[in-house]
Amino acid sequence: MADNAPFLPGLSPVTGKPVQVTFDAGRLSSDGGVLVLAEIERRLGIAERLARCIEDPRAPDRVQHGLAEMIRFRALLIAAGYADANDCDALRVDPVFKMAVGRLPESEADLCSQPTMCRLENLPGPIALKRMMAAMIELFCGSFAQVPQRIVLDIDDTEDRVHGGQQLALFHAHYDSRCFLPIHIYEATTGKPVAVILRPGKTPAGTEVALVLRHVVNAIRARWPRVEILVRGDSHYARPEAMTWCERNRVGYVFSLAGNQVLLTRIAALAEDAAVSRVQGEADHVRRFGAFAYAARTWSVERRVIARIDASPQGSDSRFIVTNLKGAPRWLYESVYCARGQAENLIKAHKLHLASDRTSCTSATANQFRLLIHTAAYWLLHTLRGLAPKTSFWRDAQFDTIRLALIKVAARITELKTRVKVALPTCYPHQASWALLAARAVKLPP
Repeated sequence: MADNAPFLPGLSPVTGKPVQVTFDAGRLSSDGGVLVLAEIERRLGIAERLARCIEDPRAPDRVQHGLAEMIRFRALLIAAGYADANDCDALRVDPVFKMAVGRLPESEADLCSQPTMCRLENLPGPIALKRMMAAMIELFCGSFAQVPQRIVLDIDDTEDRVHGGQQLALFHAHYDSRCFLPIHIYEATTGKPVAVILRPGKTPAGTEVALVLRHVVNAIRARWPRVEILVRGDSHYARPEAMTWCERNRVGYVFSLAGNQVLLTRIAALAEDAAVSRVQGEADHVRRFGAFAYAARTWSVERRVIARIDASPQGSDSRFIVTNLKGAPRWLYESVYCARGQAENLIKAHKLHLASDRTSCTSATANQFRLLIHTAAYWLLHTLRGLAPKTSFWRDAQFDTIRLALIKVAARITELKTRVKVALPTCYPHQASWALLAARAVKLPP
C-alpha cells in the first residue's frame, strides 16, 4: 500500500464522522469479470489463431511480450470497455489483466505498454490480414457443435467517421462526412460474426460485393460443402454481379430493391386495390403483396420480385425485394427479409458497445487489424452471454449491460507462495449468475 497516497477531500461526513478517501487499497482491480473472459478466450483460442498468421520480425531471445499475449491483452481491454491503446499504459500493472494473459499478478513483469501495442497494430501486412480474416471464419465454423443444415448471412455496411488523413477515407454525401464504410457479415440465427472488412467510404460496387461473397462463402463451404446458405442485404447489395454469382453457386439471396417507375407501374392495380379497400373499411392499415418477373437494364435475366404495398392514413407506401427463393410473397417479405433488421443490433453491439469505430490509425492495414481485435472482443462477450440459461435475463442483455454487471466487479488479488487468491465483494448483487457463468466457462470444449 502507498503510505503517501493523497487524501481526497470533499465528501460529506456521515453521522458526524469525516470521510477520508485515498488510493491506497493495494492490488485491487475494477475488472474481476475479465478472468471469466480469459477462460473463454483460452478455449476459443482467438489470440493464438491470429498470432499464427503474423510473422514476428523480432529476435526470439529478446521478446518480452509475445504476439498472442498482446492480442489477448488488447481484446480483453476492449471487452472490458477500454477501447484505446493508450489504456495499456494504465492497465499493464492491473493484477487481473496480468492473470488473464498468463502472468502472476505480483512477481512477474508487467504487460506491454501503448507504444508496443501500436507497433503490433502496424505489424500485419495485407497477406497476414487475409490469413487472419480466414482464421476468424474458421473460428465461426468451429463454434458449431454440429454442421448446420442452413445458415443465414446478413451483410450490411455502417458509417465509420474519420477525423484525419487515414487511408481509404472518402467523403460520403449521404452521411455528410469523411468516413469508411466497413462491411459487417453476421450469421442471423446465432448472432455470430463472420467477417468485418474495412473499405472506402463509398457504396460497394457489384464486383466488390461478389468478391466479398465469394471469399466468405467459399471459406465456409470449404468446411461445410453441403450447407445451405442464404444471404440477405440492403438494396445496394442487389447488384447483378452478386446475384449472378449466388445463382451459379447454390446461394440463396433476398435483397431489397430500390423502387422505380417501372416497378410502380407493375403494382399500380395492387396499390389501387389496397387504397380502395381501406376506404371501404377493410382496415385502417391495409397491406397487399404481389410477385412478378422483372429485369432491370443491367440484368441479363429476369428475376423474381416481391412487392409489398401499404395503404394507411399517411398514404400509400411500396417496398420491393428481389430473390431467387420460392415461397409465398408475404412469407418471403415479412418472415425472411424483414428479419434482417436484427443485423442492425449486431452492428450496434460491435460499433457502439465495443467502440470498433476507433479506426484512427493512418494505414488501412492497421485499422483492419483493429477491426479484427474488436471482433475478437465481440466473440468473448457473445460467448459469455451464450453461457447463460436460455430463460435468464443475461441471455438477451446487451454487451454494455453485461460489461457493467458482470465484468466491472471489484477484485482483491493476493499472490501467495502456493496459490493466487481472488476476493470478490461480499455484497456483489450477481454472485449466483457470476459463479454459474464462470463454472460453465471453464467447461467449454477447447
